[in-house]
Amino acid sequence: MLNVLRVHLPSDIPIVGCELTPYVLLRRPDNSITTDDVPESSPLDGFYLRYKWYRIQSDRKTAVCSIHPSEQATLQCLGCVKAKIPVAKSYHCSPRCFSDAWQHHRSLHDRAASAENENGTEDEELFGRSGVINTSLSSSAPLYPAAVTERTGGETWFEVGRFKTYTPTADDIGHVLRFECVAVDAESKLPMGHVNTVLTSRVIPAPSPSPRRLIPVSGVDVMGHLDSSGRTASVETFTVLSYNILSEAYATSELYSFCPTWALSWPYRRQNLLREIVGYRADIICLQEVQSDHFDGFFTPELDKHGYQALYKKRTTEVYGGNAYAIDGCAIFFRRDRFTHVKKYEVEFNKAAQSLTDAVIPSTQKKVALNRLLKDNIALIAVLEAKFITDRRQLLCVANTHLNVHQDLKDVKLWQVHTLLKGLEKIANSAEIPMLVCGDFNSVPGSAPHALLAMGKVDPMHRDLEVDPLGIFHSGRKLTHELPLVSAYSSFARLGAGLGFEQQRRRMDPTTNEPLFTHCTRDFVGTLDYIFYTADSLTVEALLELLDEETVRKDTALPSPECCVSSDIAKDREECADQLVGLVTCLPYVSGTAEEPTLDCCTGLKQVLDTNKKCLCILIKDRNDPSLGLKINATLAMSLPEICHSPVNISKCVDLLHLPPNSPDAKVFEQFTNSGKGSGTVANVTGNPSSSNPTGEEKSDGGRRQRSIVVEMISGIWLWCLCFCLGSFLIWK
Repeated sequence: MLNVLRVHLPSDIPIVGCELTPYVLLRRPDNSITTDDVPESSPLDGFYLRYKWYRIQSDRKTAVCSIHPSEQATLQCLGCVKAKIPVAKSYHCSPRCFSDAWQHHRSLHDRAASAENENGTEDEELFGRSGVINTSLSSSAPLYPAAVTERTGGETWFEVGRFKTYTPTADDIGHVLRFECVAVDAESKLPMGHVNTVLTSRVIPAPSPSPRRLIPVSGVDVMGHLDSSGRTASVETFTVLSYNILSEAYATSELYSFCPTWALSWPYRRQNLLREIVGYRADIICLQEVQSDHFDGFFTPELDKHGYQALYKKRTTEVYGGNAYAIDGCAIFFRRDRFTHVKKYEVEFNKAAQSLTDAVIPSTQKKVALNRLLKDNIALIAVLEAKFITDRRQLLCVANTHLNVHQDLKDVKLWQVHTLLKGLEKIANSAEIPMLVCGDFNSVPGSAPHALLAMGKVDPMHRDLEVDPLGIFHSGRKLTHELPLVSAYSSFARLGAGLGFEQQRRRMDPTTNEPLFTHCTRDFVGTLDYIFYTADSLTVEALLELLDEETVRKDTALPSPECCVSSDIAKDREECADQLVGLVTCLPYVSGTAEEPTLDCCTGLKQVLDTNKKCLCILIKDRNDPSLGLKINATLAMSLPEICHSPVNISKCVDLLHLPPNSPDAKVFEQFTNSGKGSGTVANVTGNPSSSNPTGEEKSDGGRRQRSIVVEMISGIWLWCLCFCLGSFLIWK
């Protein structure tokens, strides 16, 4: 008999558009274990597997946002309830909605506060029963035209799928999904044994990346060049996009422990990557870290639908020891209606290393030299012919590479760049041809590889040349090239024309004329990715706008000290969500709008400290989080324990949150401790715990906003750490 041993989902948080593929472990009739599917069309010894997916909907009435009537309400202001303000005005669709509408909303409370309240007991009871978020609110989405399987306990189940996999739709947002799997007798069609089930969390919509616009650098309104399809309409103008998409093989929970599993899953990421890449409508697309199976099974067929032809080169495998199908490489896509493919060159740095060691390395040192030089990196070079130029034959050479990542192998990185440039020089010498050199060079501005690319040479005294154990660069080898390469984004520093130039210049490093960052993680912020072009034959007309670090961290929730430290701050926030509700009455004081904390505030603070001291640390650390809707004064927040006669050692927050000793947050806690503040009488505690003061709305909203931080940050993480490496996008003429 066929038995289902275990069923689970890689992630219990379903996202619209992200295919759900359950893991089903089976025992075959011969007692062997497998995860292979057994469909009805191919039964095994008279048995097959039956799958069903259900959407569970609550029968409770849906509340509508008072500001955005088309949106379902997820937040209710208890201050409105307590003040007997019409209940319809108390609902909001998100913490941001509530925060943006606060000035108007507060006037409702001010007017209601002047009225007498003679039902205090009833109000207290109502206040105690209510919650900031009305979790019983159900979705207003239309129902599937499917059979009602069960109706019980105020819930209705709607069957939405009968296959092993299921892709949530917009109709599923806000609802829980149920997956069922059971072995079925092929003859009787009756289930055999236990029905295995899995319940998901509520379906959430897919987050979208921050929109970015093209900034002209040539004094021309670039948007005027775009035709109805979004492509450039100028006769000799084309667009280029370079993007490191992060290989699935590297998107692991071990490397990105601060990211939720659903944000790391390839089925989710690939759809968002495709949507963003296609949305730019570039004529040429250079992608790095493209797995070979993803190139063949996803990117090639999907981009083919949008008119792109594909070229690919995967990394060599002398060193690589993983799954051969998961090995990554570089891909170049170009529009068939804009270019034709003329020639393809493949650069394997491992082969170049063999030639180098044979030529200049003594035989006794060859093994050591190859161990250092063989890193499986490659480059892909394509020669294209422009179809949009009809009065002559115009060729274009596009190089795409991803160089060695190890920072202690500066000599290897420099040698790889030098090898690539010498190959490009040979192509340039054979014909007068404009060139683009794109990729993830894993080299910061000012490094030797960057200097060689941008300046055409490396200073013999450059500090990177100190790392040369093989003597590659001290054997008469000239670190120069003759290609007139210029970094595309240096146009922002060199040219002053164009809309938004001043803002973009602030996002550039004036010492290197490069962006402040193209890579932003918890441990590193800097520029590693570039597009270089031959300035004697190409002119930059526009660049995709740069983003400032604050916007990136706010909108895309990157892994960073602000949201995800090694202690897994997301889990800490979730752990403290309920406790922090007790601190919402302290918000007027810690935000600087009240001179003294109330007695309610101090009572709540004592309860929080008695339960988990870490939670106060979380509130202070998150003082600038935009989802709070207000700024918290760290000094006032850290002085609360002393004022409320519940002293704690604030410096312990560094250890409790496992903050890096030199991080900005750690310094905030340490500076407060070293300053000696927190001793003595700073302010008096005022207020009555049972008094009816206008902080009710702050309490209700504050508690929910703390709870919402985790959701908002998690929902945005993918946008930067798993699908965004600040890919460069340019318009050329």
